[in-house]
Amino acid sequence: MSRRLLSLLLAMATALTLGGCGGQLEGVRLTIATGGTAGVYYQLGKALSGAWERDLGMPKPTVLPTAGSVDALGKLESGEADLAFAAADAAVRAFDQQRPNRRLRALARMHDDFFHVIVRAEIPATRLADLRGLRIATGSAESGTRLIADRLLEQAKLSAADLRQSPTDLQDSIIALKRGELDGFFWSGGTPTPTVREAAASMSLRMIDLSDVLPGLLDKYSSVYGSATVPASTYGMHNGPVTTLVVRNFLLTTEALAADTAAALTEGMFAAREDLIRANQVALSLDTRSAIETAPIDLHEGALRYYRGTKV
Repeated sequence: MSRRLLSLLLAMATALTLGGCGGQLEGVRLTIATGGTAGVYYQLGKALSGAWERDLGMPKPTVLPTAGSVDALGKLESGEADLAFAAADAAVRAFDQQRPNRRLRALARMHDDFFHVIVRAEIPATRLADLRGLRIATGSAESGTRLIADRLLEQAKLSAADLRQSPTDLQDSIIALKRGELDGFFWSGGTPTPTVREAAASMSLRMIDLSDVLPGLLDKYSSVYGSATVPASTYGMHNGPVTTLVVRNFLLTTEALAADTAAALTEGMFAAREDLIRANQVALSLDTRSAIETAPIDLHEGALRYYRGTKV
């Protein structure tokens, strides 16, 4: 069977599977809170918005850029957004502060983020503590990057005063780095993050190993963080493989979203997996078995209905 014919058959199968959702979601207007426009959340949000409009017959959801997880969760809690991408650490912190009528619920665990500590190659730093006194962008104040940065700095016995830090987003950090206005930046994102990969191709950069500060952090926040190795080939930077922090990422909503809508959106998300992969390779890890791993945030009633129907 040719690849073109196979693609046609898959498209027809998707249309038949989701065809019944069109009338159900015809008047459902949604807003998805993502992250900065250079990040993974925004890329996946744009792909989902287009796929849901195409496959579910609904008005195209609005994709709302934000400063990051903390900001996106605030917009979800206030009702400004109906769905939000957020890192597990920020979601768990928000879980205890939620309003009774807008309790956080998850549609899926989407992918895992890796924490990047990037410096110019000539900087003689090999561990986090060596960044003392350098110009390091630690992420926007309402981002998941900044939340992790603050916790890691605490483990390294550093404070905000020890870094001449500039809390800015990924795109602005890279621009400042190229201008010589920064020595490095922090970033939490999937690997490879295209914007970081493009920066590494145009200038000499290194990624800092975090193995010396991770044990204390993992002891304190074992429910939301893990560790993993980023191979040197990921970005082609001037270093070998590095050990870094890993955090899960969720697609979240609240109890205010109707169960039928949540079920249709979850089904539509998995039907659009190829769209998501084209938007960013992190979506390769999206599958129904790992998607249900959203504890301590409960799955939405509608999402749970979908997963049970797939015999997960």
